[in-house]
Amino acid sequence: MERNRRSLAIGVLVGLLLSSGCGSPEDTTPRMNIEVVSTRPHDPTAFTQGLEIDGDVLYEGTGLAGASRVRASRLATGEELAEAALPAPYFGEGITVAGATLWQLTWHDGVAIARDPATLAERGRVSYDGEGWGLCAMGERLVMSDGTDRLSFRDPVTFAPVGSVELTSRNDARLNELECASDGTVYANDWPTDTILRIEPDSGTVLAAADAAGLLPATARAGADALNGIAQLPGTDRFLITGKNWPTIFEVRFTPA
Repeated sequence: MERNRRSLAIGVLVGLLLSSGCGSPEDTTPRMNIEVVSTRPHDPTAFTQGLEIDGDVLYEGTGLAGASRVRASRLATGEELAEAALPAPYFGEGITVAGATLWQLTWHDGVAIARDPATLAERGRVSYDGEGWGLCAMGERLVMSDGTDRLSFRDPVTFAPVGSVELTSRNDARLNELECASDGTVYANDWPTDTILRIEPDSGTVLAAADAAGLLPATARAGADALNGIAQLPGTDRFLITGKNWPTIFEVRFTPA
């Protein structure tokens, strides 16, 4: 997948405005800026629910009942490596790779699907209570969201619940797609806003918030849905972020405001 290198020496800073979804005037959450490093094309038909990078492979899980899929492609070139459909009526949600398993959530169905990361073939299914939204892998546990201000933790092999935490602030957040970053924090999309939260998962403390409202130009907003999809590029301080039916993936850095 060719990258569109837009004036890298200049970059683009997306300002964080209180009025655009980063919180009320009483909100004291520290702000992060979003610096755009580059862009690359994204399939505008993909109703993105999960974005994941493992080595040199980019995984994307998509939603909608009867149209949900998971894809694997070369991170550098976009070459498709594998694709699998989720049978109706399942509605696909977050994905993550944990060791030798790719886990895929479903929204209202209470089913997590275990897949082979190389072929995306289904290996098994596990039931869980509640809704499934976002998922990421952090060491010996998975971190999962359910559309509330709560993160739950699960065993990466059995998917059994092993704990949970609620945010200590921003309790109106609806945590969606997650990324377990290399520094031990969790980045979360706050649906349906353009806000990305950086969370300390053990305590539930919201460390910072970024407003991504300026990323996608107004001319590209037609047909695009909510921001959803975040994955850290291994060994770097950069992330890929996109949204449902967005035509672009943005490679970004998060920097202090």
